[in-house]
Amino acid sequence: MAGDGQVTLGNSVVMKHTAKKVRRLFHDKVVAGFAGSVADAFTLFEKFEGKLNEYNGNLERAAVELAKQWRSDNVLRKLEAMLIVMNDEKLLLVSGTGEVIEPDDGILAIGSGGNYALAAGRAMVRFNGNQFEAKDIARNALDIASEICVFTNDNIIVEEV
Repeated sequence: MAGDGQVTLGNSVVMKHTAKKVRRLFHDKVVAGFAGSVADAFTLFEKFEGKLNEYNGNLERAAVELAKQWRSDNVLRKLEAMLIVMNDEKLLLVSGTGEVIEPDDGILAIGSGGNYALAAGRAMVRFNGNQFEAKDIARNALDIASEICVFTNDNIIVEEV
Protein backbone atom coordinates (compact mmCIF):
# COMPACT_ATOMS: atom_id res chain seq x y z
CA MET A 1 0.00 0.00 0.00
CA ALA A 2 1.26 3.46 -0.85
CA GLY A 3 0.25 6.96 0.15
CA ASP A 4 1.43 10.42 -0.76
CA GLY A 5 2.30 13.02 1.85
CA GLN A 6 0.13 15.93 0.83
CA VAL A 7 -2.42 17.53 3.15
CA THR A 8 -4.54 20.18 1.48
CA LEU A 9 -6.70 22.73 3.25
CA GLY A 10 -9.85 23.30 1.24
CA ASN A 11 -9.28 23.22 -2.49
CA SER A 12 -6.24 25.41 -2.80
CA VAL A 13 -3.77 25.49 0.09
CA VAL A 14 -1.17 22.76 0.58
CA MET A 15 -0.51 22.65 4.33
CA LYS A 16 1.92 19.74 4.51
CA HIS A 17 3.96 17.65 2.10
CA THR A 18 5.16 14.87 4.41
CA ALA A 19 2.05 13.45 6.10
CA LYS A 20 2.02 9.72 6.75
CA LYS A 21 -1.30 8.48 5.37
CA VAL A 22 -0.39 4.80 5.54
CA ARG A 23 0.26 3.00 8.81
CA ARG A 24 0.64 -0.43 10.30
CA LEU A 25 -1.93 -1.72 12.78
CA PHE A 26 -2.59 -4.86 14.84
CA HIS A 27 0.93 -6.11 15.55
CA ASP A 28 2.10 -4.93 12.08
CA LYS A 29 -0.14 -7.53 10.40
CA VAL A 30 -2.54 -4.98 8.91
CA VAL A 31 -1.84 -1.90 6.81
CA ALA A 32 -4.37 0.93 6.57
CA GLY A 33 -4.37 4.08 4.47
CA PHE A 34 -6.73 7.03 4.21
CA ALA A 35 -7.92 9.84 2.02
CA GLY A 36 -9.88 12.83 3.23
CA SER A 37 -9.79 14.78 6.45
CA VAL A 38 -6.70 13.97 8.52
CA ALA A 39 -8.40 14.34 11.90
CA ASP A 40 -11.33 12.23 10.73
CA ALA A 41 -8.99 9.56 9.40
CA PHE A 42 -7.09 9.36 12.70
CA THR A 43 -10.41 8.78 14.46
CA LEU A 44 -11.21 6.01 11.98
CA PHE A 45 -7.76 4.41 12.37
CA GLU A 46 -8.35 4.31 16.12
CA LYS A 47 -11.85 2.84 15.72
CA PHE A 48 -10.65 0.30 13.16
CA GLU A 49 -7.74 -0.81 15.32
CA GLY A 50 -10.19 -1.25 18.19
CA LYS A 51 -12.31 -3.49 15.96
CA LEU A 52 -9.23 -5.47 14.91
CA ASN A 53 -8.40 -6.08 18.58
CA GLU A 54 -12.00 -6.95 19.38
CA TYR A 55 -12.15 -9.52 16.55
CA ASN A 56 -8.60 -10.87 17.03
CA GLY A 57 -7.21 -9.47 13.78
CA ASN A 58 -10.06 -10.66 11.53
CA LEU A 59 -9.78 -8.00 8.82
CA GLU A 60 -13.13 -8.58 7.14
CA ARG A 61 -15.10 -8.69 10.38
CA ALA A 62 -13.36 -5.59 11.73
CA ALA A 63 -14.04 -3.72 8.47
CA VAL A 64 -17.72 -4.69 8.40
CA GLU A 65 -18.21 -3.75 12.05
CA LEU A 66 -16.46 -0.41 11.53
CA ALA A 67 -18.62 0.33 8.47
CA LYS A 68 -21.78 -0.51 10.43
CA GLN A 69 -20.75 1.71 13.33
CA TRP A 70 -19.58 4.48 11.00
CA ARG A 71 -22.87 4.50 9.11
CA SER A 72 -25.16 4.30 12.13
CA ASP A 73 -23.42 6.60 14.62
CA ASN A 74 -24.59 10.23 14.40
CA VAL A 75 -21.11 11.64 15.09
CA LEU A 76 -19.06 9.17 13.04
CA ARG A 77 -21.43 9.55 10.09
CA LYS A 78 -20.16 13.12 9.67
CA LEU A 79 -16.52 12.05 9.25
CA GLU A 80 -15.08 12.85 5.84
CA ALA A 81 -12.50 10.21 5.04
CA MET A 82 -12.18 6.80 3.42
CA LEU A 83 -9.99 3.87 4.38
CA ILE A 84 -8.22 1.13 2.50
CA VAL A 85 -7.21 -1.75 4.75
CA MET A 86 -5.25 -4.88 3.96
CA ASN A 87 -3.50 -7.90 5.37
CA ASP A 88 -1.58 -10.65 3.61
CA GLU A 89 -4.84 -12.14 2.26
CA LYS A 90 -7.37 -9.34 1.66
CA LEU A 91 -7.60 -5.78 0.38
CA LEU A 92 -10.73 -3.79 1.28
CA LEU A 93 -12.17 -0.31 0.90
CA VAL A 94 -14.24 0.88 3.88
CA SER A 95 -16.55 3.88 3.59
CA GLY A 96 -18.85 5.85 5.84
CA THR A 97 -21.88 4.92 3.77
CA GLY A 98 -21.54 1.34 4.96
CA GLU A 99 -19.63 -0.17 2.07
CA VAL A 100 -16.89 -2.73 2.47
CA ILE A 101 -15.62 -3.49 -1.02
CA GLU A 102 -13.05 -6.04 -2.13
CA PRO A 103 -11.76 -5.19 -5.61
CA ASP A 104 -12.04 -7.78 -8.40
CA ASP A 105 -8.48 -7.19 -9.55
CA GLY A 106 -6.69 -6.60 -6.25
CA ILE A 107 -6.12 -2.89 -6.93
CA LEU A 108 -7.71 0.00 -5.02
CA ALA A 109 -7.07 3.74 -4.93
CA ILE A 110 -8.80 6.59 -3.11
CA GLY A 111 -8.35 10.33 -2.79
CA SER A 112 -7.87 13.19 -5.22
CA GLY A 113 -5.46 11.30 -7.45
CA GLY A 114 -7.14 7.95 -6.86
CA ASN A 115 -8.63 7.53 -10.32
CA TYR A 116 -5.28 8.31 -11.93
CA ALA A 117 -3.42 5.91 -9.65
CA LEU A 118 -6.03 3.21 -10.21
CA ALA A 119 -5.77 3.54 -13.99
CA ALA A 120 -1.97 3.54 -13.88
CA GLY A 121 -1.88 0.50 -11.58
CA ARG A 122 -4.29 -1.45 -13.76
CA ALA A 123 -2.32 -0.59 -16.88
CA MET A 124 0.92 -1.78 -15.27
CA VAL A 125 -0.66 -5.10 -14.31
CA ARG A 126 -2.47 -5.57 -17.62
CA PHE A 127 0.47 -4.83 -19.87
CA ASN A 128 3.38 -6.03 -17.75
CA GLY A 129 1.86 -9.06 -16.02
CA ASN A 130 4.03 -10.24 -13.16
CA GLN A 131 7.04 -8.14 -14.11
CA PHE A 132 6.49 -5.81 -11.13
CA GLU A 133 6.01 -6.55 -7.45
CA ALA A 134 2.93 -5.08 -5.76
CA LYS A 135 5.04 -2.44 -3.96
CA ASP A 136 6.46 -1.25 -7.30
CA ILE A 137 3.01 -1.04 -8.87
CA ALA A 138 1.70 0.98 -5.89
CA ARG A 139 4.68 3.36 -5.91
CA ASN A 140 4.71 3.87 -9.69
CA ALA A 141 0.94 4.28 -9.95
CA LEU A 142 0.95 6.96 -7.26
CA ASP A 143 3.96 8.63 -8.83
CA ILE A 144 2.07 8.85 -12.14
CA ALA A 145 -0.97 10.26 -10.32
CA SER A 146 1.27 12.93 -8.75
CA GLU A 147 2.27 14.07 -12.22
CA ILE A 148 -1.38 14.63 -13.16
CA CYS A 149 -3.22 15.67 -9.97
CA VAL A 150 -2.21 18.87 -8.19
CA PHE A 151 -3.58 17.47 -4.91
CA THR A 152 -1.21 14.48 -5.02
CA ASN A 153 2.51 14.79 -4.39
CA ASP A 154 5.45 12.46 -4.99
CA ASN A 155 6.44 12.10 -1.32
CA ILE A 156 5.35 8.46 -1.40
CA ILE A 157 5.41 6.05 1.52
CA VAL A 158 5.01 2.31 0.84
CA GLU A 159 4.12 -0.25 3.49
CA GLU A 160 4.09 -4.00 2.78
CA VAL A 161 2.46 -6.89 4.57
